[in-house]
Amino acid sequence: MLLRHIPFLKAVFLYSFTAFGGPQGHMGMMVKTFVQKRKDLTEDELLEYNAFCAMLPGPTSSQTVTLIAMKRGGVPLAILTLLLWVFPAALIMGAFSFLIFYFDTAAAHSNKLIPIKLFSYIQPMSVGFVFYAAAKMMKSSVKYIATAGIMVGSLVATLFIKSPWVFPCLLLISGTISNFSNNRIPDPQHKPKRINWTNLWLFVLLFIVAVILSELAISRRWPHGEIYHLFENFYRFGAIVFGGGQALLPMMLYQFVLRPNAHVLTAEQLLTGFGMVQAVPGPVFSVCSFVGGVAMSQYGPLWQVIGCITATTAVFLPSTLLLFFLFPVYENLKHHVIIFRALEGINAAIVGIIIASGMILFQSIAFDKSLAFEWSNLVVVIITFCLLHYTRIPAPLIVVGWLLLGWTLH
Repeated sequence: MLLRHIPFLKAVFLYSFTAFGGPQGHMGMMVKTFVQKRKDLTEDELLEYNAFCAMLPGPTSSQTVTLIAMKRGGVPLAILTLLLWVFPAALIMGAFSFLIFYFDTAAAHSNKLIPIKLFSYIQPMSVGFVFYAAAKMMKSSVKYIATAGIMVGSLVATLFIKSPWVFPCLLLISGTISNFSNNRIPDPQHKPKRINWTNLWLFVLLFIVAVILSELAISRRWPHGEIYHLFENFYRFGAIVFGGGQALLPMMLYQFVLRPNAHVLTAEQLLTGFGMVQAVPGPVFSVCSFVGGVAMSQYGPLWQVIGCITATTAVFLPSTLLLFFLFPVYENLKHHVIIFRALEGINAAIVGIIIASGMILFQSIAFDKSLAFEWSNLVVVIITFCLLHYTRIPAPLIVVGWLLLGWTLH
């Protein structure tokens, strides 16, 4: 049955190599690839999926891609799509963990081994994708004064409140505000979706088993017992982290660097991995492959590979199980009038959050080390936005173009 989905899987695989810029930049690529080019879903559906995933722990953009596949071909296609989406980034970051291990310091050698100049224009290009996604979504999601107010309020809150909890709070408040309107009613109830409780029980069971094995590995001093700690740590991260891959940094900093008797990796190694993942396409959560590899590097190459695979699997597994369990529940609930009206406010809030994210990202790259404004970055943002909005050039070609220009001019 998967044969008829091969064109879709090819699109996902190509997307996984060209999706730069984190969750916000990924949204722009999704609009271009899955909405406009392939028409796998509508803009409203993409907004709805993204809003739903933003309320769950784990990697939002990865969950959104998984839902797109689930809509097309059910859970089997969703799992295969997630693997294709994660694999390139996880492979690159796992390989980078070997570079860190086999050279004295990453700082002394990374510029010789990794063509950083290749990525000179990728960050401002990603900002262009962010604003393009916001502009497209604004047309369908911001139609009234109330939704415009929600969008502006969400934009301001995202700019000034520096907490990952601001996102679920904004979605909850926006959904509540849009419920004050009594003019909109949902379509007639469709056939209820079947709820698969197995995913929830498996989520809980794996959590319990991971904790037990981790404690046994400590008390009985199992050989290579660190692999059990690694699985428990990253499974816990994937189950509770809100706010995307950036929210992983403080958790891993405490767990692997600052915690007494941790000594798994140094702060410099952790920050080097987080810097590298910004220049890699795909999910920011792929940094876990790097951390897992470094954590197990003391036991040799084979265990280092196992560490990469274990950490990556553990961090994506809980959010995926929750997604498969909760989405049918959500599909049944959204036909109730309260949920239906809430979606209008939630979609407007998502637009405001995306615009604010683009502004924050641009601010982080707008000035050079001497605090002079980098006009070239603004030019890249504008050109990227115009290419996406006014031409039919495929998004991957735009990415390749900026990569080649960065290589040529730097």
